[in-house]
Amino acid sequence: MKITGRQRAYLSKKAHDLHPYVMVGGDGLTSAVIKAVEEALESHELIKVKFQDHKSARRELAPEMAVKTDALLVKIIGNVAVLFRTARDPEKRTISLP
Repeated sequence: MKITGRQRAYLSKKAHDLHPYVMVGGDGLTSAVIKAVEEALESHELIKVKFQDHKSARRELAPEMAVKTDALLVKIIGNVAVLFRTARDPEKRTISLP
């Protein structure tokens, strides 16, 4: 999924007040973390993921997480990655891109 700069800015703005839903700890990108990201994306569409450990590898882990969850990496700011994926169920979709 490709988005424009305007859409990326829109998603960044919407994500500003969100708190991280998923934390990446000492074990890194485990199947449990991927499952938690999947569930959070399905119910919220736009989420933040905080890197508590592996902070130096966040630039490699965040895109990998996006690929494994079929999500879009909106941005990485500090130790937080913002991910977006439209809900698979059309009735659960809350975000429409401009």
